[in-house]
Amino acid sequence: MPAVLDASAVLALYLDEPGAETTESIVAGALLSSVNYTEVVSRAIDRGHSFDRVLMSLARMAFIVVAHDLPLARRAGELRLLTRRFGLSVGDRACLALAERERLPAYTTDRMWTNLNLGIDIRLVR
Repeated sequence: MPAVLDASAVLALYLDEPGAETTESIVAGALLSSVNYTEVVSRAIDRGHSFDRVLMSLARMAFIVVAHDLPLARRAGELRLLTRRFGLSVGDRACLALAERERLPAYTTDRMWTNLNLGIDIRLVR
């Protein structure tokens, strides 16, 4: 099933955390914002993983990285008004903007997203 992945869902799979099984079942062919890709790489490196290992592991997941273009950037910025009280990051809003544009469910580990009323199908991986 086509989906948009938040960085947290990809990290759950990469780090074999709760939610890994759910993410594994949808990751191939899923979309990931380039903003979220940056976040995943950064967090994996912060955990001590080598850059090359991270890139190889992520490539095996077979998701599709989508460039964070001007329309997505504008919408993610606009979402700040609607999500500020929930503390969503730029990466969170990039994921939501992509899911909204593509009319696909957004998969995350962030339970706070279930409080959002944006008309976007939000699904928790754990």
